[in-house]
Amino acid sequence: MKKICLLGATGSIGTSTLDVIKNNSDKFQLVAMSFGKNIEKAQKIIEDFSPKYVSVQTEELAETLKNKYPQIDVFYGNEGLNQLVQTDYNLLLNAVMGSVGLIPTMTAIELGRDIAIANKETLVVAGDFIMPAAKKAGVNLLPVDSEHSAIFQVLQGVKETDLRDITITASGGSFRDKKRSELVGVSVGDALNHPNWSMGAKITIDSATMVNKGLEVIEAHHLFQVDYDDINVIMHRESVVHSLITLKDGAMYAELGASDMRQPIQFALTYPDHIPLVNEKEFSLAKLATIHFEEVNYERFPMLALAFKVGRLGGSFPAVFNAANEVAVAAFLQEKIEFLDIEKIIEKAVGNHVEVNDLSLEKLIFIDSETRNKVENWISDKNF
Repeated sequence: MKKICLLGATGSIGTSTLDVIKNNSDKFQLVAMSFGKNIEKAQKIIEDFSPKYVSVQTEELAETLKNKYPQIDVFYGNEGLNQLVQTDYNLLLNAVMGSVGLIPTMTAIELGRDIAIANKETLVVAGDFIMPAAKKAGVNLLPVDSEHSAIFQVLQGVKETDLRDITITASGGSFRDKKRSELVGVSVGDALNHPNWSMGAKITIDSATMVNKGLEVIEAHHLFQVDYDDINVIMHRESVVHSLITLKDGAMYAELGASDMRQPIQFALTYPDHIPLVNEKEFSLAKLATIHFEEVNYERFPMLALAFKVGRLGGSFPAVFNAANEVAVAAFLQEKIEFLDIEKIIEKAVGNHVEVNDLSLEKLIFIDSETRNKVENWISDKNF
């Protein structure tokens, strides 16, 4: 029985993870979980899975849960997340959104716990610190994002020296068929209408701007230790080829399948074994008949080009890129700014940033916080 600590239990990845746990109750047990504010959904999870430990966003929510479930140890806030990952479990599945997942991930590594990582921002912000720490501790970092899981799966049994490059596929998001001139004044509802995947609001907006694909490029660089010159992105609107690799002799290996996040989640939980997926979605190449690929237009999606740039710059630039995006997307979802303002804000934050000397994890966390404060002020003052 593998004991699971799930960060972000009420989100889309969390919900799919719980489905995998429920359908394999002889193999997995949910012992610890975190959520933000969705207490109704969280209470249903608590009653269905009986975790021993829970972390919530606020002290008020913590008191509510303590009163209703006295048998559970309840924590709250960022410190609560860190306390949660110090409890008794075998595998941490980090599915929280944003850089808030960084410190819990590092704590889990220091404790020697294997990690299924769906929180790409952790590696974007601090991959230069996370990867060496995981290697030193002998911790497995198992990718959950469909693209990174695909690459991870096809790399099994492939010699590192045989790899030429990796290719990440991109659906193009909600506005893939729109010109830039058509993005002026688009609504939040329009941006949240992803053609292929059902995801949380933040990641759906990131998909529309292609920031999400940029974050995936930086994450792939760290996870697979591949140079940015050897990472490609290709448009693929059907989202059935989840990503692929090319070997030095030109052979390509790809992972295909239905658009179902339970598959990469389950493989992270059962690694290195593949087991049957309960209620597997039907997938037939014959019924699919055709699939399409096309080059990415980096002028149409400038945030993807900027992600490659900040990735190559390294240091704290990816942290600035990510922090500015998180604040800008939150503002757009609250209808404080326009869709295209997200790009302006990120470009300004990256353009104004000056690298610091002797970068440390503590300095990265400070830069992350400082960037958020600056961007919030820009938005308040309409100065972007």
